Amino acid sequence: MIPSSQFVPALIARAETFEPARIISLLEPLVLERRRDRMRATIDQRLSSVQIIFDAPHDPHNGAAVMRSCEAFGIQFVHVIERKESFLASPAVTRGCEKWIDLRGWKNVHDAILHFHAEGFELVAAHPDGELCPQDLAAIPRLALVVGNERDGIADDLSRACKHRVRVPMRGFVESLNVSVSAAILLAHATSGRPGDLSETDRLRLYARGLYLSVVKAEEILRVADEAPLR
Repeated sequence: MIPSSQFVPALIARAETFEPARIISLLEPLVLERRRDRMRATIDQRLSSVQIIFDAPHDPHNGAAVMRSCEAFGIQFVHVIERKESFLASPAVTRGCEKWIDLRGWKNVHDAILHFHAEGFELVAAHPDGELCPQDLAAIPRLALVVGNERDGIADDLSRACKHRVRVPMRGFVESLNVSVSAAILLAHATSGRPGDLSETDRLRLYARGLYLSVVKAEEILRVADEAPLR
């Protein structure tokens, strides 16, 4: 796996230098109750049982649009296979959603496949000729949805690791959809009816992240508190 520091926004990286419990203890009283309630309710719906693998993305706008769809459907972990170039996402399209997603990068496809198999995930490739329909995805307990490069699709080594393929049924004359549109349709079905299932550790980490982003001069408050002498 590529070091997470290459994918974590600088602001989030700074937030995560502090223990979540410390952030919650110091910053929670400074955030309006309705804001706290909304963050907790949203985080409680987020998913680790559905994850997405984006194989060798090229267009920053498409990459950003896929991330935005993932955030909209509560997908917490997004994996990127970097084959020839580093992953870029257009900030104008993500519009801040990257602050709530955990993005993980891989250079070695074999390592990525081993990771998902070890975690009990079933890899399903998005493909125009797939044998599964979108609604079938909701029945897969732990799903890793694989979407391909905008031009070349999913590479052979990753495609062979996929147990099934899923299609987006279409009635028109077009032969395919933009990767971000396909991902959004498939994720809508894959997440339908699933209760939130993040671990308690991840829920607290995200809640602390939200508090940090909500409080003006949060880092200054935390560092001053850490430096204050014990009484």
